[in-house]
Formats: sequence, C-alpha cells, structure tokens
Amino acid sequence: MKRFIISQALWALCHFMAISTAQAQDTGSAKAYSLPQFIQTGLKNNYGLQIVRNEEQIAANQATKANAGYLPQVNLNAGYDGALNSNNSKNRTGGATSSERNVFNHGFTAGVNAEWTVFDGFKIQTDYKRLQQLRLQGETQTRIAIEDYVADLTAEYYNFIQQRIRMRNLHNAVALSKERLRIVFERYTLGSASRLDLQQARVDFNADSAQSLKQLELLATSRIRLYELMAVKDIEERIVLPDTAIVVNDALDYNALLDATLRANATLIKAAQNRTLAELDFKKVAARDYPYIKLAAGYNYSHNEYGSGANKNRNSWGPDVGVSVGYKLFDGKRSMERKNARLDMDNAELAQKEIEQTLRADLADLWQAYKNNLRLLALERENLITAQENHYIASERYLLGDLSGIEMREAQQSLLDAEERILVAEYNTKLCEISLNQISGGIMTYMQPAQ
Repeated sequence: MKRFIISQALWALCHFMAISTAQAQDTGSAKAYSLPQFIQTGLKNNYGLQIVRNEEQIAANQATKANAGYLPQVNLNAGYDGALNSNNSKNRTGGATSSERNVFNHGFTAGVNAEWTVFDGFKIQTDYKRLQQLRLQGETQTRIAIEDYVADLTAEYYNFIQQRIRMRNLHNAVALSKERLRIVFERYTLGSASRLDLQQARVDFNADSAQSLKQLELLATSRIRLYELMAVKDIEERIVLPDTAIVVNDALDYNALLDATLRANATLIKAAQNRTLAELDFKKVAARDYPYIKLAAGYNYSHNEYGSGANKNRNSWGPDVGVSVGYKLFDGKRSMERKNARLDMDNAELAQKEIEQTLRADLADLWQAYKNNLRLLALERENLITAQENHYIASERYLLGDLSGIEMREAQQSLLDAEERILVAEYNTKLCEISLNQISGGIMTYMQPAQ
C-alpha cells in the first residue's frame, strides 16, 4: 500500500512539472506587443475597418458638383438608316400611273448636344450640400467603427493580462499544494501523518493542477481573440506583453467627461448630421415650388442619299440653341411629401435629444460603477494583505505541526480567493474606465505610449 501511495505522489509531482512546462512553452518563441502596437496593427489589418473605410471613400467620391447636377450633360450621337421601297402612284387628273421598284434611300446623322439645368428651385445646391453631409457622415461612421474596435481590442488586451495574472496565481497555488504534498509525504513515510492526510493533500494538488490546466485554455482563447481582432494570420504565435498588471486610472473627472461626451461623442455627432440631412430633404421637396430653366445647345450634321426624285443627295449641318422654362402647376404628392419631410425633421431632432439623454444616463451609470469599483478595489487590496498575513501564519504553524491540513487548505484557498477578487475588481474597473473614455470620445488615448 505504501508503494502505491508513493507512486501516486510521484505522479502528482510529474503532473505539476507538465503544467510548468506548458507554461514555459506559452512564453517561448513569443512576439512582444504593447497596447499601442496592438491598436496600430489592428487599425491597419482589421477587415471590418477596411470595409468601413472603403464605404467612406465611396461617399467621398460621390460628393462632387457633377453628381449634384451643377455641370451640363454632353452627349455625342450618330445614326444611320436605310430603306428599300417600291412605289406605285396614279395621277389624279389624267389617270396615268407610274411605278418605281427597289428604290434605296439612306442617310447618316451625327451631332454633339449639351443640356444644362440653370435653375431648378435650388435643388442642385441642396443636393450638393446633402452629398457633402453624407461624406461627413461617412467619416463619422468610420470614427464610430474605429472607436468600437479600439475599445474591444483594449478590453481584450486587459483580459489577456487578467488571464496571465490568474495563471500566475494558480501556478503559485499549485506550487503551494506541491510543497504541502511533499511535507505530508515525508511525514507519512516517518509515520507522523495518516494516509487520509496524504490522500487529501494529493486531491487538493490535483484539483489545483486541473484548474491550472483549464486556465491555460482560457489564456490561449484570449490570445487567439487578440490575433483575430488584429487579423494576424499566425494565431499560434505567442505574445509577450510589457504590462504585467492592470493599472487603473483613478483620476477621471465626471464633469470633464460629461462636457467631452456632449461635445465629441461620435454617435451624437452622427445624430446631428442626420438632423441636417432631414432639413436638406425638406428643402429638396420645397424646391418643387419654383420654376425650372434649362439650356440646350448642339451641333449636328446629316447626309441623305435618295434613290429617286429630283435630288440625288442632301447635306445639312450647323449649330442649334434653345432655352426651356417650366413650372409644375399641380402635383398631388407635393403636399404629402412636404408634410412627411417636416415630420422627418421633427423625428431627427427628437432622435438627437433622445441620444443625448441616453448618453447622459449611460455616463452616469458607468461613473457610478467606476467609483464603486474603485472603492471595492481599495477594500480588496486591504483584504489581500490580511489574507497574505493569514497564509504566512498558517504556513508557519503547519510546518510546526500546530495546524491541520484542512485548516492549511482553507488559508491557502482564502489567499487564492482574495487574489481572484482583487483581479476581478481591477479588470471591472478597467472596463468602466475604457467605456467612460469611449463614450466621451477619448478612447484613442490608449494609442499613446505609457508614460
């Protein structure tokens, strides 16, 4: 039986060595990335951002005077037609008849024509302003996508740090369990510890080892998620981060955040742009109340060949100009479209106010969570010091034989729980900080190197 116990203890030690080797491999052949480097690489490679930028460029390409109708339309046209006819004709007075067979007539025309709308009730000017506004909205949409992306990447970056710290904490827990197993095994061989104590120490060591192995999977998942966000193809490459702790910015100011949110929030800016577009749509409908003026000019040439008659052929060429003025007297849809356009303006204004109110509420919620997590973090830091002292005292008593294995395990678990709570508090506080910076338009500060 003792030989069986010894073999089980050796297996546990080998299991711990395997975990240590896996952790060592996790940092081998690794590539170093700082958070600004993560963001810069992702902004360059991410496929979703490339699509958004292309859509922005499409809106920019469309924002031209030609697309709005400022410039005339110039057309070049040419044509040819031919006809093969047979004719019978009878004189009305004399009754004489004449006939022609297979008479071939054909002609060719060519010309350049231009048409230019000089005035159409300011519709052209309104269309151009609308295209410019859509271009600006394309830029705003790109900004929203970039800010969302930077927030997601930054959150995952600190999640990876969190998983690394948790891995380190679990690694320390496994080391403590290994040391306890070694002590119990020596006591067992000397006859001062029971088989139950040895079995319990081995169970605790295996439990810590299993949890450490599961944590390796979570760590790998976070690393793969980072590479996915950056669109890096080699997702098996290891990462080395310069940051080994989650440093929280506890100096944020609510009033400054609120002012920045109302001034620079991208979603609120987009709502204002939607309101401007609704106003331009109303002006576009109102443009129908005005007359329109169009100019036309061209130069045309025609050549005709006749198979019968007095003329064998005929050529004509020369310029032509014209002007047309019109006014739509009645349009049954105009009144309805005007009313709907005014309602769209009201809705756009209401939507802007609703978004502003939502941002105020979201900012207040995030601020409350941020301050509460800061207080919780301070409390957990005090608890960690107490848990470390308790574990140290328990370890000394355990070495002297004044503390049971179960009590030692409780002290060890209390230390691990305290480390976990402070880690969760740090990460949650960091998430609140990221969200506050995003809602106030300051998320790009994470691209700046750490001071």
